[in-house]
Amino acid sequence: MATLKESAIGYEPQQTLNIADLDIVSVDCEIKEASDVEFPYEYIEVDGNKYRVPVSVKKALKANLEENPKLSKFRVKKTGEGMNTTYTVIALV
Repeated sequence: MATLKESAIGYEPQQTLNIADLDIVSVDCEIKEASDVEFPYEYIEVDGNKYRVPVSVKKALKANLEENPKLSKFRVKKTGEGMNTTYTVIALV
């Protein structure tokens, strides 16, 4: 059994990837919910990795789809950090 000191030294916080980390996202990705965590979130899974999907991305994607129902791929640009983070959905042709 490890000591608290050994455990603290070896501790690495879990990091959740973000949809903005992807170069291209398909609108047909299946969205899932991580509800077994302290702060539930929605995510997509790509190549075995989970990418969090912020609500603001879904709102912006909805606006893009209303203007272009045939949209199939997009990219997300993230600016800022923490509470000042903003996401821009960029439609790809």
